[in-house]
Amino acid sequence: MTKTVILHKKGHKPIKFKEGALHKELGVASDKKIPASKMSAALSGSLGPLAEKRARFAKNVLTGRKKK
Repeated sequence: MTKTVILHKKGHKPIKFKEGALHKELGVASDKKIPASKMSAALSGSLGPLAEKRARFAKNVLTGRKKK
């Protein structure tokens, strides 16, 4: 079962998402890391628009900025 999580940082709009939804959609156990092949397939949109949206969110928002 996925649970809704709200991330809130000072000065930013709160972000609401379902924790574990991408794992469930890709068929990966929640305690395992998502394989790069499945992540790239989700990002390309071949697994559907919702999987693409969730993968892009996980890649950009949840992993954070790239440090220089």
